[in-house]
Amino acid sequence: MVHLFRTSLGVMAFAAAALAAGGEAAAANGPFLPHQALYELSLVKSRSNSVNSARGRILYNFNGNSCEGYTSEFRQVSELDSGEGKITLSDLRSNSWEDAAGKSYRFKIETRMNDVDSGRVDGSAERDGDHINVKLKLPAPKTFKLDGTTVFPTEQIQRIIAAAKEGKSLLELSVYDGSDNGEKVYNTLTVIGQPIPAERTAASPDPSTSDDHMKSLMRWPVTVSYFDREAQQKEGEQTPVYAMAFELYENGVSRALVLDYNDFVISGAMGKFDAKDAKPCN
Repeated sequence: MVHLFRTSLGVMAFAAAALAAGGEAAAANGPFLPHQALYELSLVKSRSNSVNSARGRILYNFNGNSCEGYTSEFRQVSELDSGEGKITLSDLRSNSWEDAAGKSYRFKIETRMNDVDSGRVDGSAERDGDHINVKLKLPAPKTFKLDGTTVFPTEQIQRIIAAAKEGKSLLELSVYDGSDNGEKVYNTLTVIGQPIPAERTAASPDPSTSDDHMKSLMRWPVTVSYFDREAQQKEGEQTPVYAMAFELYENGVSRALVLDYNDFVISGAMGKFDAKDAKPCN
């Protein structure tokens, strides 16, 4: 089951989302900005009428460089009101490190529901030729292999930015971020819209659009749909488990988040943004 209000981790994945990219292609694209971003969550709509209201916050910290790799700290606290006094409080915390070449990935994820520990994942993944070796400590010791075409979340964002700069509108990737029980791989389809030039005023300004680090940067509207890879292989299932839409800057920062969980949709408006000094490679 997808974590309540779950987003892509790593840059995560923020992409998830305020994410940053690494690797040789990232160096070609330009430096990625160490930063801290706070997103305020609110309910956009409930398709099943099973959600009356939702609120929460995402706090994302990103640091690192192409020599030392990239670290991210992610926390998402959400409150979901299903009516008749049914309130669900979720608290998702993630810490990860990914080397700049996308060869190594370490992650720790903790989930609490209504103040009760509901799951922990602790593991690492190493690229080895045409496959990836995964070692889990939690939820239980286990080792297994993934196809070598699978990417980690920081590389996912790097590839999206590279595709956007090449003028591509579609990108398909298999992504592993250690979420759920640590064994899940998602097939993703990314749709990239027309570039938004730096001089265009945002319809809904936020701290990123007024920051001096961001004013001269191009960004793209991006939607990433996540599909259960196992379900697709068995049943040809084409309905995404969830989707994320956001505007992605060329330095890896994301704004104007929209998280679609099929039954309901959550928006994430950036409330705070703090750029950090980039640490140069030695």
